[in-house]
Amino acid sequence: MASEMAWAEAGRPVAGPKSSSHPIDLVHLSRYTLGERALEREVLELFSRQSFVYLEQLKQSRTDLDWKNAAHTIKGSARAVGAWQVAEAAQRAEGLAGEILARSRGTQVEEIDKSLCEARAYIGSLLKDV
Repeated sequence: MASEMAWAEAGRPVAGPKSSSHPIDLVHLSRYTLGERALEREVLELFSRQSFVYLEQLKQSRTDLDWKNAAHTIKGSARAVGAWQVAEAAQRAEGLAGEILARSRGTQVEEIDKSLCEARAYIGSLLKDV
């Protein structure tokens, strides 16, 4: 089956936030979804689609609290699928406020956007034959 082949070709990296060499930790995802492939695909598709919305919320945030909430949402959704690089970038952004946030806002958005793009591309490669 083509979908099984796509998953097999992706490999299964060692589990853990720092150990996956891929943008999505498939071992973590499998544990999170109890190994149900259909649910894994659904969760990945949802993360991929919603990541655009979450990033836009971050970009449009007007207050420190709005920024923190948007970054927190990105962090949580990324952790759920094992997108550790996204989660780490969002966690760094989440802790910023005031003048420090004002100075580094663009850089933080770019870092999160880059890691989200990598995760979405990887998800696309997994799901292309599904």
